[in-house]
Amino acid sequence: MSTTNASTGPVAPVVLISGAAGGIGCELVHRFIADGASVIATDIDLTRLQALKSLVGETTALTTFKADVASEAGCRELGAAVSQRFGRLDVLVNNAGYFPVCAFEGMSYAMWRDVVTINLDSVFLMVKEFLPLLKKSSHGRIVNIGSGSFFKGNAGQSHYVAAKGGVVGLTRALAWELGDYGINVNVVTPGLTTTVAALKLLPAASIANRRKQRPIKRDQQAGDVVGAVAFLASADSAFMTGQIVNVDGGTFMH
Repeated sequence: MSTTNASTGPVAPVVLISGAAGGIGCELVHRFIADGASVIATDIDLTRLQALKSLVGETTALTTFKADVASEAGCRELGAAVSQRFGRLDVLVNNAGYFPVCAFEGMSYAMWRDVVTINLDSVFLMVKEFLPLLKKSSHGRIVNIGSGSFFKGNAGQSHYVAAKGGVVGLTRALAWELGDYGINVNVVTPGLTTTVAALKLLPAASIANRRKQRPIKRDQQAGDVVGAVAFLASADSAFMTGQIVNVDGGTFMH
C-alpha cells in the first residue's frame, strides 16, 4: 500500500481511523501498519489508546490522538493536529460507533440523539473537517463502517439502525459529490461482531442466534472486517464508489 510522489517516489499513505481503540479499530490499525501506512489512531478513550500504543509497540508508523469525533470542536482540534503534522490525508476510516440496547417505548430523545450523534453525525463532521486534506491526495478514500442491522432492523436498537441507515445514505450522496476530486466513498456493513463492547452490551442469546442464522456458523471476529476495509482503501478499488460491502458470514446476500 503506497502512494507516489513525482519527485520522491513511493510514500507511505496517511490513514486516519476513528474509534481506533475498539475491537475492530485495533485490528484496522494493525492491518494498515502491516500494509506500510502511516496510521493516525483516534479515540475518545485515552486509556485504551495508550493500551493500543503499547500493543503495537515502538514505531513511527502510529500516531495517536484523543478526540471526540462526535463533537465539532473535537474534530476541528484533531484536524488542526493532523494538518500540522502530516499536511495531507489519503484514507479516512469512520469507525467510531455506539450500539446500546433499549426498547423504543423506553427510549428518551436524549438517548436517541446520543446514539445518532456518535454513529451518524461523527461521519458528517469528520468528512467535513478532513475533506480539504483528502482533496490533496492522488487517490483519496473514505470508508464508513455501517452495520448489517440496516438490512433487517434490530428490535431494541431503532436509534442505532436509523443512524447506520443514515451512514449508507450519506455514503451514496458523498460518492456523487466527491467523485470529481478522485475521492471514493464506500461503506462496509459488518454483522454482529463479538468485540468486547458487543459482548458487554448484547445478550448472549442474541449472539448465539446470529451464529445460527449465517452459512458460516461461527462468531464474527473483528479481524473478519479488516480485509474489506483494506481493499476499499487500496488502489484495487479505484473504480468502486457508493457501494455497500457486506461482511457478515452470509446472513444477508445481495
